[in-house]
Amino acid sequence: MENSYLDMELLRFTTAGSVDDGKSTLIGRLLHDSKSIFEDQLDHVEASSKKRGLEHTDLALLTDGLKDEREQGITIDVAYRYFATPKRKFIIADTPGHIQYTRNMVTGASTANLALILIDARKGLVEQTYRHSFIASLLQIPHIIVCVNKMDLVDYSEEAFEKIKADYEDFAAKLDVKDIRFIPISALNGDNVVNRSDKTDWYEGPTLLYTLETIHIGSDFNHIDCRFPVQTVIRPKTDEYHDYRGYAGRVSGGVFKKGDDIMVLPSGFTSRVKSIETMDGEVEEAFAPMSVTVTLEDEIDISRGDMLVRPNNQPQATQDLDVMLCWFNQEGPQIRKKYTVLHSSNEVKVMIKQIHYRLDINTLHRQENYQNLGMNDILKVTIRSTKPLLVDAYRKNRLTGSLILIDDSTNETVAAGMITG
Repeated sequence: MENSYLDMELLRFTTAGSVDDGKSTLIGRLLHDSKSIFEDQLDHVEASSKKRGLEHTDLALLTDGLKDEREQGITIDVAYRYFATPKRKFIIADTPGHIQYTRNMVTGASTANLALILIDARKGLVEQTYRHSFIASLLQIPHIIVCVNKMDLVDYSEEAFEKIKADYEDFAAKLDVKDIRFIPISALNGDNVVNRSDKTDWYEGPTLLYTLETIHIGSDFNHIDCRFPVQTVIRPKTDEYHDYRGYAGRVSGGVFKKGDDIMVLPSGFTSRVKSIETMDGEVEEAFAPMSVTVTLEDEIDISRGDMLVRPNNQPQATQDLDVMLCWFNQEGPQIRKKYTVLHSSNEVKVMIKQIHYRLDINTLHRQENYQNLGMNDILKVTIRSTKPLLVDAYRKNRLTGSLILIDDSTNETVAAGMITG
């Protein structure tokens, strides 16, 4: 049993919506109705709800862990929640709705398979809906579930739901998202969250939890282009493993099999895969996002930052990168200033060569004559690195196509980037 639990698929999803759209209540409802919370947590929430003079148990309090948030009733930081059902394990990144926290949403969404976007059935699409949906498409999150919440406040009207669905589909036509689904819910009352609602008999689709449990995520990784960034070289140097030399890392793309021809970049040396090992012993093949140790048939000088690929399918090796940056820092980006880039297992010095435009997230227009740049801005830049990086376009591979930028003078992470070219 234990082993099958470990083998269960993990779905990471992020939640986004405007400030009072009910994200925290929805997550609380998911945890409560799927029996994923402890009795003492529930007692604590019931006591807090009574203290506030509420007649019902406010499930939003389950997720608002920070004291400031509990007092103000808002979510400030990215809160990660973990729960599991018999079918799947889940990690939820609960991100804030406020405009000034775009960067938190980018952080929470960068590894997500799916985004839950909440829309208040009374208000319809608002500025934050556009902003969050755009970020989800920018980060290439493969699946979006639009939860039309607070259906109880519009008398479970099919017309209200269909109008929001049509408006969203109109807007989403401009976005690069492959799979969008719509579910009418009431997080407060639990309609269509874990249990089907008899109040929306016009809705024929599945509940939210069923969708989360069954949505196909196996193909969200790139299984075509073989990429294995080496994180560390394992040389035990004991008598038993005197000549052992393994290369440990996480597969970022493709499928590696025993006996495969491989090329090591940047050196260009070639060899064959001798074995692929995991914590549980040897395996015949490895694919993203498995962490493995690979041994080769030839002794080649390989170090951290090198990449194993197939000889006929290589990433681009370049020092000039076109990148979409989400800027995290109060102080805006500066041309010719020195930064450090972390890209897969590599760390290199870079500078920003050119800032092409800032993107207006609400209209998707490019602003070429902007005044000052700062936190939460999304911009297209060209950066120059001191040595070539082995990259793919982000839309092709989210792992080899992403990077983070660190300010050398303060050591702060100032931006996350998606490589466009």
